[in-house]
Amino acid sequence: MESYLRKCCVVFVLLSFGFSVVKAQAQAQVPCFFVFGDSLVDNGNNNGLVSFARANYFPYGIDFGGPTGRFSNGKTTVDEIAELLGFNGYIPAYNSVSGRQILSGVNYASAAAGIREETGRQLGQRISFSGQVRNYQSTVSQVVQLLGDETRAADYLKRCIYSVGLGSNDYLNNYFMPTFYSSSRQFTPEQYADDLISRYSTQLNALYNYGARKFALSGVGAVGCSPNALAGSRDGRTCVERINSANQIFNNKLKSLVDQLNNNHPDAKFIYINAYGIFQDMITNPARFGFRVTNAGCCGIGRNAGQITCLPGQRPCNNRNAYVCWDSFHPTEAANVIIARRSYNAQSPSDAYPMDISRLAQL
Repeated sequence: MESYLRKCCVVFVLLSFGFSVVKAQAQAQVPCFFVFGDSLVDNGNNNGLVSFARANYFPYGIDFGGPTGRFSNGKTTVDEIAELLGFNGYIPAYNSVSGRQILSGVNYASAAAGIREETGRQLGQRISFSGQVRNYQSTVSQVVQLLGDETRAADYLKRCIYSVGLGSNDYLNNYFMPTFYSSSRQFTPEQYADDLISRYSTQLNALYNYGARKFALSGVGAVGCSPNALAGSRDGRTCVERINSANQIFNNKLKSLVDQLNNNHPDAKFIYINAYGIFQDMITNPARFGFRVTNAGCCGIGRNAGQITCLPGQRPCNNRNAYVCWDSFHPTEAANVIIARRSYNAQSPSDAYPMDISRLAQL
């Protein structure tokens, strides 16, 4: 009798556990969420690489329970978006995901990665956009095996959201680094943006060919307003216009690409997220968002705490929610949450085009 009861309890616990998993998945607005990008959303893919672009040390993650490889004190934008989409937990990094975990999505982002292959090479190993797409193609093969055939896999993947955010490093760690790269001598800012958009489009079409149908494309932020850029400005407060101008050229072309792709692929939907505009709003109207410091990092060395990024064991600022920037280049969790929420549910008509992520999820 005791043995029978024990078996019944085990069965009940297993059934309850199964129900909770189904319930958690049922709450999500889409079955899976795939992430492609750079250090703004990397959640550990660079940890095992030979690279200076790593954040798997304290004080990174100080408000996240410890360092994970995220370049922030806490959550990234895609962590918050995963929550808003109803996922039970964050999307795992490609280098640590296994088995049926992939059915909820994978984060392929890699710090220092760019659209161009050579971008970020002075920092060591990284996984470029094309490399991330190849990793996704490998994941699709596993999805086909798990679901039984290509038809089921295609039906599953077309309902997922694909977040893509690259381009920052193509300016920061390429075009505006003439000591290491010749691109600024080869291209005008207009020509360079055209080259980036052409390469970007090629990779997006590769994702489309492997089942992606719902795309959220994030523009490049105001790199010229980062603590690192401000550290080189005359007063430490004025954004570097030549950098921001080049970023805006890219963003305008990316928004036009969204129209082009939507016309070319009527069975898909591409949206543009105006990360530049949202960031500018935060630094122009900081009090509205609870910020007090917009021109310096919470953790860093030198002028604006932006000349050298946050070092291992360094003591960060105490009032992290008052800072827009965590280190020389990356937002705090507080800023990431605002960017994510406005990407998901646009507060201004300019935040997302032609719709926000919440509406994309409903399609």
